[in-house]
Amino acid sequence: MNILIIAPSWVGDMMMSHSLYQALKTQYPDCQIDVLAPNWSKPLLERMPEVRKSLTMPIGHGAFNLRERYRIGKSLRNQYDMAIVLPNSLKSAFIPFFAKIAVRRGWKGESRYFFLNDLRANKNDYPMMVQRYVVLAYEKGAIPAADKLPIPTPYLTVQQSAVEKTKEKFSAQFELAENRPAIGFCPGAEFGPAKRWPHYHYAKLAEMLIEKGYSIRLFGSAKDTDAGEQIRSSLPETLRRYCINLAGQTQLNEAVDLISDCTAMVTNDSGLMHISAAVNRPLVAVYGPTSPQYTPPLSDKAVIIRLIEGSLIKIRKGSDSAEGYHQSLIDITPAMVMEKLETLLAKE
Repeated sequence: MNILIIAPSWVGDMMMSHSLYQALKTQYPDCQIDVLAPNWSKPLLERMPEVRKSLTMPIGHGAFNLRERYRIGKSLRNQYDMAIVLPNSLKSAFIPFFAKIAVRRGWKGESRYFFLNDLRANKNDYPMMVQRYVVLAYEKGAIPAADKLPIPTPYLTVQQSAVEKTKEKFSAQFELAENRPAIGFCPGAEFGPAKRWPHYHYAKLAEMLIEKGYSIRLFGSAKDTDAGEQIRSSLPETLRRYCINLAGQTQLNEAVDLISDCTAMVTNDSGLMHISAAVNRPLVAVYGPTSPQYTPPLSDKAVIIRLIEGSLIKIRKGSDSAEGYHQSLIDITPAMVMEKLETLLAKE
């Protein structure tokens, strides 16, 4: 059986989709899985052994472009027995329909009845996103209840030779930091500072860790460079050499390698949090208004810190501070994170 996956558009969701691919290999042992996904995701999909190949989705997130979707669908005809559509939008169901794939499976949403013919409708029975993905591996009538649903842990393969090659690229910075064991920070997050632990808390934690003999690696995209510099500039000048701002300097593949090389990670609720979990690093994940019940890091080495109750908290217009940080994240102190981090490190 050949299966086409219409993949999500965000790093964290892409990582959680790996649980589905593993479940599909259990349900259909001889299946071949191809994933239609944004080009940026190739470095992740290439590290998932269950995926035969990744196909580049040329249409940007949010774009409708019906003509191009028809062209892509037509080009995929007579190649697949099943399609699984992970996004909930109507437009995401067009390509499998135009490809005339016999079984088109996904969750009910946005009037997709005509385009998908194997629908799941009981979302409330599966409160976690990863559960909703894994359910799509099962035939109707054979889906386990949420408390009995096996959830394969997402993982990314890492080759030590590739890690060493990536480290060599940044060797000058690492040597300046005396090649100390590294703790990685992921201080960025989508949609502004309301999901971010304050930079001054990261800086204080960095200072505490540097004094214990660690170096700090700051990870993120180019738009996180300034957040990283805020952290570095908040450190005493004599300690800044031990805090390396890699945000915007690494390709995604390189970030995976360097995260896997860290002793532990401290992250906001972000895509890099899920990557940190997938390379099996001890991880402290700091949550504010977003919900750890819906999209937690999927790792037994992850600890979540969140001080407020309930699921998603609506973020008010304006901010709780001049920098835009949410009060629930301001209230999480560096000492709290250090305590959890030291407990995790003691188990290694």
